[in-house]
Amino acid sequence: MSLFITDECINCDVCEPECPNSAITQGEEIYEIDPALCTECVGHFDTPQCVEVCPVDCIPKDPDHEETQQQLQAKYEMLMAAGK
Repeated sequence: MSLFITDECINCDVCEPECPNSAITQGEEIYEIDPALCTECVGHFDTPQCVEVCPVDCIPKDPDHEETQQQLQAKYEMLMAAGK
């Protein structure tokens, strides 16, 4: 699964620079995660870095974008091959 940011986000700006895939961007009201770029940090770290730094615990798994560890790894490899 990719992750997503709930409306509990306080726009504290700590998650965006932690994302190794640049999947997090400032949306109209809160930060947003692009599911096409989110690998839950698979290939980079053992745990999602945005979740680690979020002070309000507003970054759960996205049930609309379920992915296995193998799918996340394949997405990571594709992103790295594309130079993302």
